[in-house]
Amino acid sequence: MARTPAPVLCPVDGRAVAMSDVPDAVFAEEMVGPGIAVQPDEAAASLTALAPVAGVVTTVHPHAFVVEDDDGRSVLVHLGIDTVELRGEGFTVHVAAQQRVTAGERVITWSPAAVAAGGRATVCPVVALEADAGALADVPAPGTALTAGQPLLTWG
Repeated sequence: MARTPAPVLCPVDGRAVAMSDVPDAVFAEEMVGPGIAVQPDEAAASLTALAPVAGVVTTVHPHAFVVEDDDGRSVLVHLGIDTVELRGEGFTVHVAAQQRVTAGERVITWSPAAVAAGGRATVCPVVALEADAGALADVPAPGTALTAGQPLLTWG
């Protein structure tokens, strides 16, 4: 009997945004994989991004992280667009590379307000790395209100 994959959880509070509307071609054109983006409240002074799946943090930067689940599927969470340019300023990382995390565990705390004040987009792409476009289900419609830790989509 096949095991049903656990859902990918929403990493931050916000509203669903179609990946095609993310202001970065790498995400908008799904070059690294399909997914959905979350637009957090741009006035939020502090927001904590949560692990979307249980697994191992394979990559962690102040502005982005990847968690690989036990089935070998990796989910990328990118906090804002062009936030790599901030060189970690305004981001607090709570995990280390190769650390095992549970779904919903805190990973990075950041300030969407500070990112927006610097003229950068605060939208957060959540990407099923290297997945086929049709592999995702239960993806919320753009504009849907989302809560961190709730199921965001399934990848089966």
